[in-house]
Amino acid sequence: MAPSPAALGTDKPNGPRSRKGAETRVRLLDAAKAIFEENGFLDARISDIAERAGLSHGSFYHYFESKEEIFREVAAAVEDQLSAPLGSVILDPKSDATPQERIREAIRLHMESYRQEARIMGVIEQVSRYDEQMKAARYQRNRHYGEQVEESIRHLQRRGLIDPDLDPVIAAAALGSMTTRFPEMWLVEGRLKCRFDDGVDQLTRVFVNALGFKEPGGRRRPAK
Repeated sequence: MAPSPAALGTDKPNGPRSRKGAETRVRLLDAAKAIFEENGFLDARISDIAERAGLSHGSFYHYFESKEEIFREVAAAVEDQLSAPLGSVILDPKSDATPQERIREAIRLHMESYRQEARIMGVIEQVSRYDEQMKAARYQRNRHYGEQVEESIRHLQRRGLIDPDLDPVIAAAALGSMTTRFPEMWLVEGRLKCRFDDGVDQLTRVFVNALGFKEPGGRRRPAK
């Protein structure tokens, strides 16, 4: 299971800081995620969230100022979980795996998390299309991850492992869009019908081939 949105573990600046207060905040975040998944953002009510958490309506405001605030925190935690393989797998300095193996494992973990969180991701995608604050926060997170991918591409180019003519900025943006839009189309919208393993395999092949990995001696390496 992916970590709960409550794993962020931060309290509202003027909210309760006791252990009990932190645990209550956890319950609210978990309850909010469930309500947003069931009802969507527009039809979700603060009273529903409070009731699901076992609290009074007024207690909600000790921790969050609005439905929008708690939703943004839920969304940030879920998206951080989906992006975690970038650091834990692809950029892991202790890994002995090849770059291709890291990419394959990271994509698999990303897609498994996305499949598990498909219901809330559908809501997040909808809200981010009209909520400017949400859109801006997602842009900043994606820009941060994009910069890490850009540097990884430059590193592979310096080692002579991938296509030296790739523009790291453009390539990172294109690959990032592929790994966000593809699972939305597939796992949220249901526009693609295929086995999960086949979807992961084909996305990995496209990703690896796009980078132009080379055999020793400079030949292109076919994706496996």
